Amino acid sequence: MKMPYEKAIRALQDGAVMAEYGPMRLVITAFVGRVAQQEMSRRAAQESFGYLERLARLRGLLSKRFSKIPEDLDDPLAIQMVQSAVAVGDEDLTPMAAVAGTISDAVADFLFNCGMTKVVVDNGGDVAIRLKKGSSVTVGIRPEIGKQDIFDVIALDSRASSWGVSTSGLGGRSLTRGVASAATVIARNASLADAAATAIANASFVNDEHVIQRLAEEIDPETDIAGVPVTVRVDPLSQEKTADALHRSMEKADGLIKDGIILGAFVAVQGKVAMTRFFEDCLVR
Repeated sequence: MKMPYEKAIRALQDGAVMAEYGPMRLVITAFVGRVAQQEMSRRAAQESFGYLERLARLRGLLSKRFSKIPEDLDDPLAIQMVQSAVAVGDEDLTPMAAVAGTISDAVADFLFNCGMTKVVVDNGGDVAIRLKKGSSVTVGIRPEIGKQDIFDVIALDSRASSWGVSTSGLGGRSLTRGVASAATVIARNASLADAAATAIANASFVNDEHVIQRLAEEIDPETDIAGVPVTVRVDPLSQEKTADALHRSMEKADGLIKDGIILGAFVAVQGKVAMTRFFEDCLVR
């Protein structure tokens, strides 16, 4: 991340605020009861600029594989990113896989600690949610990360005060090694959900002539995964290969659920979808 960036804060409908700073575009919504707190959302937007600047200064370090990062980090956001990457466990994952979700969490926690009763912070699809008793939210799920079409809607309530919902896949703003058009994860925070969604989307890779890949640095010279093949296009796959891709992603998701890292996952590959039980239970009927 290069600095400085031009900063912008804009008011949106329904009391939401958008904060734009270089690659970051946050949509922040905060409530006390049913009353939107737009001024608090503006304050949180200003805070978000500082979070991004802190992590930008550590970009070189956080772009290394987590196993190569020294243990003397003292920035709480950087530590959270490392912990999320370690929890997911993929050796070629760097803490940058959790950067968007970690910033969402930091902004949401700022607002929640200021007395907000419902907070939703959406950082380009990496969503941090904070709820006090009696509050709930709904989140739309896309089967293709690059399109606006909604497959279904999930509902999350105050049985937990903190939720994270993140999506990764082909056509998103981050690179992917898989063929999934979307891998959406529900976790206890957005940092974990972000890293896990990346890993689950990556796990959907199948070896097929219709899957076109290039080295990551050919797509993004500043990538944190140089030397890793990433998917740039997927032509129509056979039903067998599509089913195999879904199985690989869901196997990864099931392992993360068993380890207590995430709560549920949804994966889409060329029009076919699969989801875990927890995710299915959250669908709005």
